Amino acid sequence: MSKSQRAYVFLRERIEDGRYVPGFRLVLAQLAGELDMSVVPVREAIRRLEAEGLVTFERNVGAQVALIKETEYQHTMETLALVEGFATALSAPHLSAAQLDAAREVNERMRRCLADFDPHRFTELNLEFHAVLFEPCPNPHVLDLVHRGWRRMTVLRDSSFAFVPGRAKESVAEHDRILDLVVALQAGDADATEVELAARRHRTTTLDAVLARQASHRPHLSET
Repeated sequence: MSKSQRAYVFLRERIEDGRYVPGFRLVLAQLAGELDMSVVPVREAIRRLEAEGLVTFERNVGAQVALIKETEYQHTMETLALVEGFATALSAPHLSAAQLDAAREVNERMRRCLADFDPHRFTELNLEFHAVLFEPCPNPHVLDLVHRGWRRMTVLRDSSFAFVPGRAKESVAEHDRILDLVVALQAGDADATEVELAARRHRTTTLDAVLARQASHRPHLSET
């Protein structure tokens, strides 16, 4: 493997697994030192990643991990909010006590993650939590749309919690609220619309936080 290829693999792995989050600056000299090579192959690797859309290069800023494309991210999150909210509402009457206990246990693991925050692990647990709630959806077409939305977020390298880590604590609390509503629905004290709207708001609140963070970040970049 050439030095340029080795640098490329090194950088791409860290971008894809969330260690290098959107906006992370790729400093040539620092990376070259870490890889024990000159800056030339590192520069070649960065140019290759730039061509793939994973890295951007801005004057007076340098190379950085590409920010999430706002429009694509927004459209995916809005769609997922709708279909996942509906799927969760459809699943709610069918969730067993064991499944609800499993969801609460995953959420407790997410809560424990907050002390030593690992956004990549938190995101994995987040999918595990929501999957418990939407997988029993009796409508296979709706469930397919949810699966497509989550796969699309993976393609977008969804690192929302790395980008807005403050959302993590709020997200765990919102999970508790959704579970409480499911229990209330099964007891006849809430309806499916309440569950659906809570699950939908849960996702759109993350979307709003990411877009606000990105909007505030742009002027900072132009001034650097």
